[in-house]
Amino acid sequence: MACEVSPGVVNKLKQAAPSLAAIAALLSAWTALVLASHSAIFPTPWQVVRGTVELAADGSLWRHIGASLFRVAVGFSLAVAFAVPLGLWMGWVRSAFATLNPIFQILRPISPIAWIPIAILWFGVGDASPIYLIFISSVFPMVVQTTVGVHTIEPRYLRAAENFGVSRATLFRQVVFAAVLPQIIVGMRIGLGVAWLVVVAAEMIALHSGLGYLIIDSRNAGNRYDLVIAGMILIGLIGLLLDGGMRLLESLESVRWRFGDPTRRADA
Repeated sequence: MACEVSPGVVNKLKQAAPSLAAIAALLSAWTALVLASHSAIFPTPWQVVRGTVELAADGSLWRHIGASLFRVAVGFSLAVAFAVPLGLWMGWVRSAFATLNPIFQILRPISPIAWIPIAILWFGVGDASPIYLIFISSVFPMVVQTTVGVHTIEPRYLRAAENFGVSRATLFRQVVFAAVLPQIIVGMRIGLGVAWLVVVAAEMIALHSGLGYLIIDSRNAGNRYDLVIAGMILIGLIGLLLDGGMRLLESLESVRWRFGDPTRRADA
């Protein structure tokens, strides 16, 4: 019996075909350039694959990935717990916004990397330093997006709720928070992307585990550039997966009204 392929699978393959072709062309060009240059240091894609398998076999790959993800999970969770309530308060209470917004606008443009010396001074070279850096870098986008979300609520929603005589707590929970939730998700997505960048940079400077440390250690310990490239590719792939996980939140029933149909938008 012939195996039938569903139309959905065929459509997904058609959508992925251009990306797969571009990746194949990139790998071919990479291999050709390395072979043509006769480089004794820069690896071919196959050497990168062998280096990755080597790390996976001795267990160090999973240790480095787990360390980076642990730091991001803790720092990002703390940032969400702090930023979302603060952003709602700043957006709802005019005096809070007038007081705190100038401080946030001064601190927000400072590069997270600039906080590394302060983090090491305050927390040493353990896990606390990168967790603090993740917190400080991801909290600002979420505060700003949440505050903007409250400020852009259409007044007719608030007036309609008031006409029904709902309490202030119910108004805030069922109207304000529901209206701001899409902006909160946007802030979380931006904050998570920044957090992943920051933890890798912090691990290159102050720690002895994580993907950032793997890259620096591989370069210093015998110019293992196959492992350097492997670490870079893993950082990109994990970042893609984290962003994809955040994008899944856009399909929730409570926020779909704001983002529309993600599948229809992807097919457009």
